[in-house]
Amino acid sequence: MGRILAIDFGKKRTGIAVTDELQIIASGLTTVNTSELIAFLKEYTQKENVELFLVGKPKQMDNSDSESEVLITPFLQKLEKAIPSIPIKRVDERFTSKMAFQTMIDSGLKKKQRQNKALVDEISATIILQSYLYNK
Repeated sequence: MGRILAIDFGKKRTGIAVTDELQIIASGLTTVNTSELIAFLKEYTQKENVELFLVGKPKQMDNSDSESEVLITPFLQKLEKAIPSIPIKRVDERFTSKMAFQTMIDSGLKKKQRQNKALVDEISATIILQSYLYNK
């Protein structure tokens, strides 16, 4: 089995989480500047066995696409072209940022640490991945 890599795509930063090889545990990997994302993913997939990309699909409460979807679509096309051997699956990412922030509070992080948006993005990607594993 290969790893599953989850992507919480953002305009400036993108949170990334990954499973272990047995696809049991989801862990935050890093946050990458979105402009460097494709290069990071190419390098990572050359070193690690990744069998699936999970990309968050932001939705509104009425189930329509959020405005950030217009940024994600071109990224998906670039990713598919850059790494065609790994399939891409979309997953609903509603409330992941709120859940990530609550996770930070629950884990006792101080206010200054909770203001780290890169950490919020990484935790969001982990929540997306964990929820996928749970519902798989």
